[in-house]
Amino acid sequence: MSHGEPAHGERDERDHWNVGSGEFELGTDGPAVILVGIDDTVTSLRAAAYAAGLARRQRARLVAVYVSSTSAVVVGSAGAAVLVAEAEAHDQIAAELRARFEEGVTDRGIAGTFVVAYGDPYHEIKRIADETRADAIVVGASKQAGHRFVGSLAVRLVRAGKWPVTVVP
Repeated sequence: MSHGEPAHGERDERDHWNVGSGEFELGTDGPAVILVGIDDTVTSLRAAAYAAGLARRQRARLVAVYVSSTSAVVVGSAGAAVLVAEAEAHDQIAAELRARFEEGVTDRGIAGTFVVAYGDPYHEIKRIADETRADAIVVGASKQAGHRFVGSLAVRLVRAGKWPVTVVP
């Protein structure tokens, strides 16, 4: 056995640098596109600030995604009024987040895109990450107690196994 070669049955530590045949590698020295999921929660705003700093240092494009999801239950005309009010509230939140995002990327000299999507946050973030060829995803930690058992957005994205996911507390 020559110096530096693994012993029989040991894995060569250099193997983790090799991409297997037929595998696709986006291939840069750092992320070119960072996607951040944002809403009006404290943890998602921290995630946006973290992602902006990362994008600035890496000279990456930042894609911020706000997903509006509406209530599934509608009962009579009162339910329709609730849906209208809820949609208006989501539109207002999206407008405020877009303004903050655009000001933040301009001030920091970051290339950025703000996307509003409608539906399930997990599916929409996955879809947009695929469309934008995101190299990394940043999200805020969930503060909802049930998510420890059911699975938060962050856990579901990690389980998808397609991108590095950073969860900001």
